[in-house]
Amino acid sequence: MRSFTPIELAVGAALLGSVTAVALPAFTRELHASRFVEPTDALARMSQHAVAYAEMNRRFSDPAPLTPETPPRGSKVVTPAEAWELPSWTALDFRPVADGAPQAYAYAFDSLPDSFVARAHGDLDGDGIVSTFEMRGTAPDGGPPSVVPGMYIEAELE
Repeated sequence: MRSFTPIELAVGAALLGSVTAVALPAFTRELHASRFVEPTDALARMSQHAVAYAEMNRRFSDPAPLTPETPPRGSKVVTPAEAWELPSWTALDFRPVADGAPQAYAYAFDSLPDSFVARAHGDLDGDGIVSTFEMRGTAPDGGPPSVVPGMYIEAELE
């Protein structure tokens, strides 16, 4: 049985190190981005439903409380289905994830007759620092309701 020479081992280690140096940052970026799919997708849907509600009712829906009451801390939680059955959440036709699926964020909806703020709060690593994502919408002077472009993000790298 043939053994590897020191040169072959050095070349193998160099190749493995090169692949790791390229793959690890890409993997880390993808993992980090996947943590933000839930709040960005959920807030986009909530905002679209808020605009649709305002188009039909000439005002934004009533505020909805932070659900669950405290943001998940360091792990995902399953929010009971009845928490999303409050009239304000029903008016928005909103659930962040499928029934029974765990979620990493708590959601709230604040509104006035001519504007709204949809929020997601989460503590992804359990260190007490909360990430906040917000989308806003307006219906200025009785005009057509719309979502304000962009998303406010605070402490996304918590």
